[in-house]
Amino acid sequence: MPIGLTIWLLWTLAGWVDSVVLPLVPQTVRPEQYIGINLRGVGVIIFLIFTILVGWIAKGLLGRSLLRFAESLVDQLPVVRSIYNGVKQIAETVFAQSDRSFEKACLIQYPRRDIWAIGFISTEAKGEINARAETGSQLLSVFVPTTPNPTSGFLLYFPEEDVIELDMSVEDAAKLVISAGLVYPNPKDPSKPLPAQAAR
Repeated sequence: MPIGLTIWLLWTLAGWVDSVVLPLVPQTVRPEQYIGINLRGVGVIIFLIFTILVGWIAKGLLGRSLLRFAESLVDQLPVVRSIYNGVKQIAETVFAQSDRSFEKACLIQYPRRDIWAIGFISTEAKGEINARAETGSQLLSVFVPTTPNPTSGFLLYFPEEDVIELDMSVEDAAKLVISAGLVYPNPKDPSKPLPAQAAR
């Protein structure tokens, strides 16, 4: 089952990338024009080659100059500027190798009391957000992902006492979200408590 699901996800992802990339490729240079069949994954290969080339060019002095020039043009377009800056911040956050990763997996009551959701604690709320909330306690920034795509979700702020930290790792919690509750970090019966819980 896991192997089949993985193959299906990769197959679907390759098809989606092909549907986005191949329309941008001239018809005369597409492989199916010469071999007579449409090979899934060609768009993925083209995208990877393009990304590597762009990255290689961007590392050079010419690439940096072109990027600065392109960003200066984008800054003059209000709507495009907002979209570009948002995507840039997301990319920098996702790919930056720093201490900005999620700290802990947690349980919170969302969207209402007695309904529980898995979240990821990112940081303590700071500045105006924590000051204006007037909860009387420290607020925690919690990202609540959606299933089966954990890259989308909601940023919520909870009083610290309303957040229950979990013993499972962030990776295990992400697997639980992606699998829609089918993959538990505890290989035993999920209805049975973990040893740490049983000892309490």
